[in-house]
Amino acid sequence: MTGTPLSRRRLLRLSGASLAAGLAGCNAPTETGTPTETGPTTTETDGSSQSVYTEVYEETIGSVVLVLTDAGQGTGFVFDEGHVVTNAHVVGTANSVQIRFRDGEWRTGQVVGSDVYSDLAAIRVPNRPTYARPLELISEDPVVGQQVVVIGNPFGLAGTITSGIVSGTNRSIPSPAGYSIPDAIQTDAAVNPGNSGGPIVSLEGDVIAVVNSGGGENVAFGISAPLVRRVVPALIEEGEYEHAYMGVTLRTVTPAVARGNDLDRPRGVLVVDVLEGGPSEGVLQPSDEATFLAGQRIPVGGDVILAMDDATIERVEDLSSFLALRASPGDTIDLTVLRDGEERTVELALGTRPPPRR
Repeated sequence: MTGTPLSRRRLLRLSGASLAAGLAGCNAPTETGTPTETGPTTTETDGSSQSVYTEVYEETIGSVVLVLTDAGQGTGFVFDEGHVVTNAHVVGTANSVQIRFRDGEWRTGQVVGSDVYSDLAAIRVPNRPTYARPLELISEDPVVGQQVVVIGNPFGLAGTITSGIVSGTNRSIPSPAGYSIPDAIQTDAAVNPGNSGGPIVSLEGDVIAVVNSGGGENVAFGISAPLVRRVVPALIEEGEYEHAYMGVTLRTVTPAVARGNDLDRPRGVLVVDVLEGGPSEGVLQPSDEATFLAGQRIPVGGDVILAMDDATIERVEDLSSFLALRASPGDTIDLTVLRDGEERTVELALGTRPPPRR
């Protein structure tokens, strides 16, 4: 490249007006006042042009690695001075993996912790190259429409970048253990086999999520930065992460569920079943019968959870996100429930989610 490169922060400041107009499908003036069709992707200075995507790629690619096991391969990224993060389903049952950095250097990494419930794993990697710096996790919640890039190794094609936007937040996606992973990020950036475990990155170079899967054309998902921030340090320090657990089966109160239970409007989540011997036994009441409405089997009876401490619960995803991001085993929380037509508050001591079935 020629000319003087812009810093990432300055580049984004200069292209802020172009970004807003580009999203609206309009032209916007560049720094020199000349209209441009490129929106946020190009900023001109001193006769040179620099793509925002090129800049974020150059700043992050040194931290993105190939993770190779006897069973397959995926992607990871440098989390701290001594560790790489990837998916639990990438490392599988391996104790050691091979890590390849940008310039072709190989290191043997030791899997120090893996959690199938969040699909995250931490790998200790000695003597990483100096250019492979830890990537920062985003400090603010991403917003729908925010531009992102995915960097990884789809189909073994090292150092591939794809771009898109945040298509949705607070999604619920399946984990290898059968439970749902809450607070997930949805994107339309292309994700293919081999991208798993790699970063979904903001245009400021911060990790928004860890790629989990591609769910179909223009639909892919990642494990959110807040969940990564909670789980990975525990994997590094303890080798495992303990998830808060209620021992219940739940269902979002839809209009049909509300009608079947004579509720004035759809809100909250219905307690369908309570596990015998679980934390909620004797605290929450489950449904005791069922009815059919428009061909749907609707559970009838049972508590409707409306809030957990100060958090309003509108759907199952809200409850799962609260447990994953704000609660820990052993915590006692206040549940606001609708029982027999009246709101009341009950206390629930959370347990630890049992080990997955093998």
